[in-house]
Amino acid sequence: MLQLQVIRENPEEVIKALQKKHYAAAEENVRKLIDLDAEKRSAQQELESIQQEVNKMSKEIGLLFKQGKKEEADALKEQTARHKDRNKELSGKVSDLEKEIQTLLYSIPNTPHESVPEGKDASENVIEKQVGEIDHLPQDALPHWELAAKYDIIDFELGNKITGAGFPVYKGKGAKLQRALINFFLDRASKAGYVEIEPPLMVNEASGYGTGQLPDKDAQMYYVGLDNFYLIPTAEVPVTNLYRDCLLQEKDLPVKHCAYSACFRREAGSYGKDVRGLNRLHQFDKVEIVRIEKPEDSYRVLQEMCEHVGSLLEELELTYHVVRLCGGDISFTSALTFDFEVFSAAQKRWLEVSSVSNFETYQANRLHLRYKGADGKTRLLHTLNGSAIALPRVVAALLENHQTQEGIRIPKALQPFTGFEMID
Repeated sequence: MLQLQVIRENPEEVIKALQKKHYAAAEENVRKLIDLDAEKRSAQQELESIQQEVNKMSKEIGLLFKQGKKEEADALKEQTARHKDRNKELSGKVSDLEKEIQTLLYSIPNTPHESVPEGKDASENVIEKQVGEIDHLPQDALPHWELAAKYDIIDFELGNKITGAGFPVYKGKGAKLQRALINFFLDRASKAGYVEIEPPLMVNEASGYGTGQLPDKDAQMYYVGLDNFYLIPTAEVPVTNLYRDCLLQEKDLPVKHCAYSACFRREAGSYGKDVRGLNRLHQFDKVEIVRIEKPEDSYRVLQEMCEHVGSLLEELELTYHVVRLCGGDISFTSALTFDFEVFSAAQKRWLEVSSVSNFETYQANRLHLRYKGADGKTRLLHTLNGSAIALPRVVAALLENHQTQEGIRIPKALQPFTGFEMID
C-alpha cells in the first residue's frame, strides 16, 4: 500500500498519479485520508498530553498522602479518574481511526511510474518491440483446440464433465508437453540464479492482503470458506509472503526465487471467442520468478527479468512483442508492467503469456518487508515478479505455429525435456 507519510507530504502529486491510473476516487480518498490522519494525530497528541498530566498527578498524589493532605490527594484522585476516562475514550478513537485509515489505504492502488503512458485501456498500450516474423500458415491450418482433438492431447469436454468449463484434461503427449515446459522454464530460471520454491497452493487472508490480491481481487479468487483459505492465483502470492514481517540485512539481498504452481482464477465475466480452448482457463500451470531488491536496483532488475522472459520465447521459436501497459490497463498493485504476447498464427491474434512488474514499495509496505542498510537505517524494499512463463497460451501458440502436415514440431530447445520431436 502507499505510505501514509508520502500521501501526507505530497497529496497533489499522489492524486495526479492515481488519476493517471484512472482511479476514480483518487482525490476523494486522498483528501479523506489526510483528514482522518489529522484527526488521529490530534487525538494522539491529546492522549499523550493527558497521559503526561496523569503521570504528573500520580506523583503529586503520592507526595500529598505522605504529607498527610488526604483531602487534597482525594480531590486530585478524582481529577485523575476523569482524565483516565478521557484517555480510554481517546484510545478507542485512535484505534478506530487507525483501522479506518488502514482499510482506506488497502483500497487505494499503487501509483504508476513516470514512464507509464497515458491511456484508459489496453487499446492505448505501447508496443516496445517485436521479435521474430509473423508466421503465415496454410489456409487449412487448425486452431489449437482442433489440433488438441485431432492428436488426442487435450480434452476440454472431459474436463467440463469432471469439474467444469476452464479445467481441461491433458493426455499422453499433451501431458508430457506440460511437464516438459514446466521443467524447461524451471531449468532456465535455475541457470539464471533463481532459487526454486515449491509453495502451498492455498494461502490465508493475511497473505492475500500482503501482496495486494485482497481486497481488490476478492471476487476473482477461489475461496475455501471452511478454513478461510484462498486458492492462489499465482505463485507470486505465497513466495513473496515468505518475507512478510521480515527485516533483511543488506548481505541477504538480492532475493531471487522461482516457483512452479497450479494457478486458480475465477475469471468472472469472461466469455466469447477470446476464452475458447486454452485462451482463458480457471486452472492453469505457471512458473513464476520473484525478486526482492534495494530500490536503487529495481528498475535495472526489471529489465533483466524482461530479457529472461524474452529468451525463453526465443528458445521456443515463438514470435512475440513486448507491451508497456498504459495507466488504465496496469494492475492495482503495479508501478510499471511489461506484457509479453506471442502471435497465434492460426487465430491471427496476439496472446498474453507473461507480465513482468515492479511494485516498488507497495507490496513491501503491506508486508512490512524491510532491510537494514550498512548505515544502520531501516528502509522498505522493492518487490518484482514475472511469469516465466504461463503455460496455456504458450501451448496454444506452440501447437498452432509449429503444425505441419506430419504433425506438430517440438522446438529443438524443448526436445530434451519432452523426449520426442513431434506430436503425431
